[in-house]
Amino acid sequence: MKVTVLGPWGGYPKAGEASAGYLVQHNGYNLLIDCGSGVLSQLQHYLSVEELNSVVISHYHPDHIADTGVLYHGRLIQSKIGSELPVLPIYAHPYDEAGFQSLNHKPYTEARPYKEEDKLELGPFTITFLETNHPVKCYAMRITDGHHSMVFTADSSYKKEFESFSDGADLLISECNLYSHMDGAAMGHMNSTDAANIAKEANVSTLMLTHLPHFGDLAELEQDAKNHFKGEVILASTGLVWDSEK
Repeated sequence: MKVTVLGPWGGYPKAGEASAGYLVQHNGYNLLIDCGSGVLSQLQHYLSVEELNSVVISHYHPDHIADTGVLYHGRLIQSKIGSELPVLPIYAHPYDEAGFQSLNHKPYTEARPYKEEDKLELGPFTITFLETNHPVKCYAMRITDGHHSMVFTADSSYKKEFESFSDGADLLISECNLYSHMDGAAMGHMNSTDAANIAKEANVSTLMLTHLPHFGDLAELEQDAKNHFKGEVILASTGLVWDSEK
């Protein structure tokens, strides 16, 4: 399993970069997790819009879905100037009807619902879900290829259930929108200590901090996490690759 960070930023992208987006690949299957502002541009450094097999969306805040519309345009244009493409499934929760329907542009993209109890099978991947603590309904994901697993917290304040949900994962991609002295409970976001404690209790191999803030010294996030979690800690950045085989 290979994971490429397309967008590490929370809220909005820094110049030339992107908000939330992660390309997950295994055995030739290309899965996109979230599709925030700037993600489609970053995606094309690694594969074309024609090569994408499916998309899974955590929630409907713009920094996680802003580029789904231009993704639809990309599939439409390539179907007109090249070979006709199959419909691209975009999986998302159905509890925001307007958000869900905004993903539906048949025959180019099609919104398909998932629920928390579902076990989604996409190519070589099996995906399970956990509702997070966020101002809108949002879902974390655990993705396995049968041998390795990763967990994406999506947006959330600290939630103890993340520990069992992430148990033994090779990679925990945790939101970290706040510094250790900040309490994100009301905002629905975590700080570096929250993320590190989840990684420690879940006994994951690698913690990746993402959904990064636009203020402060980001190196402090990494250092604080290392003070609480003795496994590998990495700070997400555009183009960063994590590979389970390395």
